Amino acid sequence: MSDHIRILHSEEEVDNRIREIAAMIDKDYAGKPIHMICVLKGGAFFMCELAKRITCPVSLDFMSVSSYGNGKSSSGVVRIVKDLDEPLEGKNVLVVEDIVDSGRTLSYLLEIVKDRHPASVRLCTLLDKPERRVKDVKVDYCCFEIPDEFVVGYGLDYAQKYRNLPYIGVVETDE
Repeated sequence: MSDHIRILHSEEEVDNRIREIAAMIDKDYAGKPIHMICVLKGGAFFMCELAKRITCPVSLDFMSVSSYGNGKSSSGVVRIVKDLDEPLEGKNVLVVEDIVDSGRTLSYLLEIVKDRHPASVRLCTLLDKPERRVKDVKVDYCCFEIPDEFVVGYGLDYAQKYRNLPYIGVVETDE
C-alpha cells in the first residue's frame, strides 16, 4: 500500500489564515491574558504558530485526549492520556485543536474544562468538518472548513505519519 498526498491548503494559505485568526483573537480578548490549552498531539503545530501571532499575554498548557487509535475513523471511546498541569479557575481559556470532526472528543474535553471554573472558554480549530458532527460543539475560531476527507499535515497524522508536512493534504491510498 502506498499513500499519495493531495494538497488541500498550501503552507502559504495556512500561514495567512492563522494570522487572520490571531488578529480576531486579539480583538476579542482586547489585551486580556489568554490561557491556551493545546490538544495533543495534532494541535501542537497549530498552537505554536497561533501563539506566536497573538499579541495578548499568553500562557500555555497541554492535554492529550484520544479517540482514534491508528485508524482513519474515531473509535467513539474518549480517554484522557495527559491532563493539564495548571488550574483553570478564573482564566480566559482558549482550547486549541487541530480538527473538529465528530465532536465527541471536543464535547467531552470542553465539559472537563468548564467543570474547572474558568472565566471563559472558547474553541479554536485549524480544521472543521461540520458534516461529520454527531455532537454539538461550538467552534469560535476556525481556519478552514473542509469536506469529509482524511487530512494530514500541520500536525495531523495518519498512523503517526505526515504530521510534519507544512501544508494540509488529503491522504489518497492505493490498496
